[in-house]
Amino acid sequence: MRRPIKTRSHKAGLPPGTAVHIGARHTEATRIRVMRYSAEAFEEREIQSVDELAAMRGQGVLWLHVTGVHDVEFIARLGDAFGLHPLVREDIANTEQRPKLEDYGEYVYVVVKLLRDGGGAPGVRAEQISLILGRDFVLSFEEAEPSVFEAIRDRVRQARGFVRAEGADYLVYSLLDAVVDNYFIVLERFGERIEALQEELIARGRRNSHRAELALHGLRREMVLLRRNVWPLREVIGTLERGGSALFQRETWVYLRDVYDHVIHMIDTLESFHEILTYTLDIYLLNATNRLNEIIKVLTVIATLFIPPTLIASIYGMNFRYMPELAWIWGYPLALVLMLVVAIGMLIFFRRKRWF
Repeated sequence: MRRPIKTRSHKAGLPPGTAVHIGARHTEATRIRVMRYSAEAFEEREIQSVDELAAMRGQGVLWLHVTGVHDVEFIARLGDAFGLHPLVREDIANTEQRPKLEDYGEYVYVVVKLLRDGGGAPGVRAEQISLILGRDFVLSFEEAEPSVFEAIRDRVRQARGFVRAEGADYLVYSLLDAVVDNYFIVLERFGERIEALQEELIARGRRNSHRAELALHGLRREMVLLRRNVWPLREVIGTLERGGSALFQRETWVYLRDVYDHVIHMIDTLESFHEILTYTLDIYLLNATNRLNEIIKVLTVIATLFIPPTLIASIYGMNFRYMPELAWIWGYPLALVLMLVVAIGMLIFFRRKRWF
């Protein structure tokens, strides 16, 4: 049974800072995974409550990852443990946020959108990821499994790369980089679907199918979704790579600049896809118009061919008393032959003019 999707109307009349889960529920239970690491030490466990965090606080960087944001009571307890503002708790539970960056001094709150393709079915869907960076901790919130951050967990476990030797800001960079890298996978498959549809429309010519029409409209809806989630990301990453927060060290700015370049590249790719999709829509409309014109032309030719026979029949259908042909034995066959000859003559004329 499909769960109802909560919308913003559920928050109407509530005080600011009231956490209400808005959006679809993608998982049954909330999963909490915690890592504490440094260059020399590493610890990982899965906890069931916020109270278990006390044993994990200590030296190094604490990374707490939550899958499933529908449990607002857990978000409230976690907010109390880390001193999060009520508006931050509200935004974590509201999965309809646009990508944004908010600096609260002691911590930074970042919202980005994770894009997933439909897997076996075509389509792109967006899930919200919330990241909170403190002096020595990172909180990340994801709506559903599989997690896009699994490769980063492996790097932390195996001490590969620089993540264990750097601070919490480098971990946030790594998380943002993983999200952006996943965009390229989605955009590549999206581009392949546009190209396949365009080739189908060109190959079929005027014989457009209803399936192609549905695919075209689906791609246009997905394009709106992609642009709405990618464009604001440019401002978020741009602010961070220009030193918009004191929690990001100068050494991390270089890595953030690389992510910013990737975002600019994605935006350029999206604009190219937008132009191609517009051209594909033009092809579809042109094929539909040509098909309609062909139908109208055929009907017009048929109607034109029947005009002379109709004229002849109407003349001999007049109720005059004296019409010589009416008493002639060959009058009726002659009228039929005349109708046929005129129709064939007009048809030959149309063919020579390439009107039909």
